[in-house]
Amino acid sequence: MNAAREARTAGRTWFGADWNPEQWDREVWRTDVELMVAAGVNLATVGVFSWSSLEPRPGKYTLDWLVEVLDLLAEHGIDADLATPTASPPPWLGVRWPETRTVTETGVRLSHGSRNHFCPSSPVYRERCRAVVAELVRRCAGHPAVALWHVGNEYGQVCFCDLCAEAFRRWLQRRHGDLDTLNRAWGTAVWSQGYAAWEEVLPPRAAPYVVNPAQRLDFRRWTSDALLELYLEQKELIRAADPTTPITTNAMGFFAGVDYRRWTPHLDVVSDDSYPDPADPASVVGSAMTADLMRGLADGRPWMLMEQAWSTVSWREHNVAKSPARMRREAFQALARGADGLCWFQWRQAADGPERFHSALLPTAGPDTRQHRAVRALGAEVAALGRLPGAVPAEVAVLFDWPSWWAHSEAGLPSARLRPLEQLRRWYEVCWRQGTTVDLRGGGDDLAGYRALLAPTAFLLDAATRERLTAAVEGGAHLVLGPFSGVVDEHTRLWQEPVPAGLAGPLGARVEEHLPLPDDAAVELHPEPGTELPAGRALLWAEWLRAEQAEVWLRFAGGPADGGPAVVSRGWGRGRVTYLGCVPDDALLAAVLTRCLGLAGAATDPGHPDGVEVVRRGGDLLLLNHADGPRRYRLAEPMTDRLTGARHAGSIELEPDAVRVLTKEDL
Repeated sequence: MNAAREARTAGRTWFGADWNPEQWDREVWRTDVELMVAAGVNLATVGVFSWSSLEPRPGKYTLDWLVEVLDLLAEHGIDADLATPTASPPPWLGVRWPETRTVTETGVRLSHGSRNHFCPSSPVYRERCRAVVAELVRRCAGHPAVALWHVGNEYGQVCFCDLCAEAFRRWLQRRHGDLDTLNRAWGTAVWSQGYAAWEEVLPPRAAPYVVNPAQRLDFRRWTSDALLELYLEQKELIRAADPTTPITTNAMGFFAGVDYRRWTPHLDVVSDDSYPDPADPASVVGSAMTADLMRGLADGRPWMLMEQAWSTVSWREHNVAKSPARMRREAFQALARGADGLCWFQWRQAADGPERFHSALLPTAGPDTRQHRAVRALGAEVAALGRLPGAVPAEVAVLFDWPSWWAHSEAGLPSARLRPLEQLRRWYEVCWRQGTTVDLRGGGDDLAGYRALLAPTAFLLDAATRERLTAAVEGGAHLVLGPFSGVVDEHTRLWQEPVPAGLAGPLGARVEEHLPLPDDAAVELHPEPGTELPAGRALLWAEWLRAEQAEVWLRFAGGPADGGPAVVSRGWGRGRVTYLGCVPDDALLAAVLTRCLGLAGAATDPGHPDGVEVVRRGGDLLLLNHADGPRRYRLAEPMTDRLTGARHAGSIELEPDAVRVLTKEDL
């Protein structure tokens, strides 16, 4: 049966939604599935929040309805993404076993009545998870509809209870070995925090003043690993009964609660939930960056967009709607950047509960609506197009690591306004606007083959990452470091050597002082002769740099670093290192990064129209016009639009919201 399903689904893009049949009477189910077929839906996620429907009382299982749902999907040729229901425990679990509920940083034990209210360290919670998953697997493994397993949902729970304190201590013992090593790693001589017994070590609960940053960083690491343990427990149960069907769980893009680089090796399909805000003009860049992150995490394996909103969400204070045209653009943006699946939350709009005003593919107003007609149109396009073949080529990598983000987000830094994600996004946007496709990679990834490595926010650099970056530069890469880089090690301890630590030698320059600027200050930056850079301004941040062997590209003109270097660069080995000791304004940042990419030999297209997203995937060129008005794009050769069959030569006119999937003409 699985072979038959694979033959039926080969070459198609998953197109679907979360479906919650347990919220509806049985007579609605067949209508739903028939409408799914008409809309081109070929994947339905079921069971995500169905624990109380599958196990209404402890040990009392009622799975017949779920098997009936799977039968109905299989009958209509729709694949099931079958979820384990463990993200939202039923009330009986928290009432009978209060220790299964989460405790906050301030010591408050949260109640049931919402979702995600579990403690990841609770033995009872984990036992009940294993029991319900075992029953689910017993009844449903091998069912012809099941094409994907979906463990839990949006893992990210944080708990500070005594059970978590015990589990945290065990994790620390494995990581550090003994208390002396822990005390050195955490720098506990500061503020008299030295630990004499393991029982004294606690999670970073609410305290009178700033908590030890090394303690908080390790707690974040432990939390991510503890949640991964939950995922792996359930994955092992599934895999024992079903050795071939892929298994996943849904990530949430740039989510601070989990280090997805440690998770994604355990996902057969990397999946993501993405909810860009239509009210934010920059959100289209953010969703592109998130897609590139997922493609980088997948590292050659499939990835899919597991959740998005067709129009409005229900959880923002002011929920601005998407137009159908914008939703179509966002869908093709994900496909352009490597996605092999497009799913939404949710299929039928809920009638009850907190998400009843969240948009759906089938709104309360029914199928004869603008919204659902657009769903059908997009479903038909995606089906006709088939799976886009080939990889997304990139000569440039933008570096991003969770531990560095976590460490750079702590209190007690020179400035809380040098926000890591904000700087990451500004650097990424420069590449996006000029049509340079990038991979989002981590310092622990294989960086060979990239012409340029952009590291806008590398506050934490461990020794292994420093060595890997140095090797990349020796091999010919151009490494570009943002301000406040290479400052601390993996324990958040200040490197006791010139900064950027491990790279000051190749750079031929060092940072002597960090100099945050007043809020209303904008210090002028002047280019050195021959750099062909424009003048500009530094915002938020300056550094006192000593350039020993490095070329100076820009100097401060005024401010606390007056006359000193602001941007320096040096050729080293077969490559180059460039360091920005400031936060340039947008125009100057674009000029600096464009010069770096040019020196690296990375392909750029700075002349392409503003607001047009350009991505190559395999042999296809995808163009998306996000601008308010029409744009014209120059073509290097004649191409045919796979969506319409139209031939284009010389240039192509792109109306607002245009999507083009262009392929080379057959010779």
